[in-house]
Amino acid sequence: MFRLQDSKVLAVDMTGDAVKAKNGSMVAYDGQMTFKKLTGGGDGIRGMVTRRLTGERMTVMEAKGHGTCWFADRASEINLVHLQGDKLYVESSNLLATDAALRTGTTFTGLRGASQGNGLFTTTVEGHGQAAIMSDGPAVVLRVSAQYPLIVDPGAYIAHQGNLRQSFQSGVTFRTFIGEGGGEAFQIRFEGDGLVYVQPSERNTIAGDL
Repeated sequence: MFRLQDSKVLAVDMTGDAVKAKNGSMVAYDGQMTFKKLTGGGDGIRGMVTRRLTGERMTVMEAKGHGTCWFADRASEINLVHLQGDKLYVESSNLLATDAALRTGTTFTGLRGASQGNGLFTTTVEGHGQAAIMSDGPAVVLRVSAQYPLIVDPGAYIAHQGNLRQSFQSGVTFRTFIGEGGGEAFQIRFEGDGLVYVQPSERNTIAGDL
């Protein structure tokens, strides 16, 4: 159902089924299609929680019909993730499209820091099907094992899946060295067994300095 037209354009072939995608990301289609805007960032009340990490609310659309839709967003690189009953945690700004059968929602991932007491929320995608995630530059997939935990800069983090424990720790970011840090710097620590997707560019966010 999902295929890459090239690294920056997702093609979705439909035969009466549907796909959920980032609102405004469709660039072309052929065949007979219907479109509708979906409210919130996922299924149910939890999907409507305002994102505190990026300050964004996830807005999605549904395309349904017979034919092909093409999706893209600001020339971002697109990566396909195959889910087989497991769960993907992904930044809402990096989620391009999912099979309509996949369930989306929002989950609480921890606190930014005791001094701030602000919660962090991450979009979840789970079930059987495909999801398309975006990155600023080609995404890098890093393996986390019991012997080798992984530390990630929040601005480079895209998504993760598997049996991973996520925590936040104080640390030093590149912005600290060049004098752009605006507060308490922190990093994301992953332990367990799974995969973490990162991009070779930091998003423009205050996520690492609070």
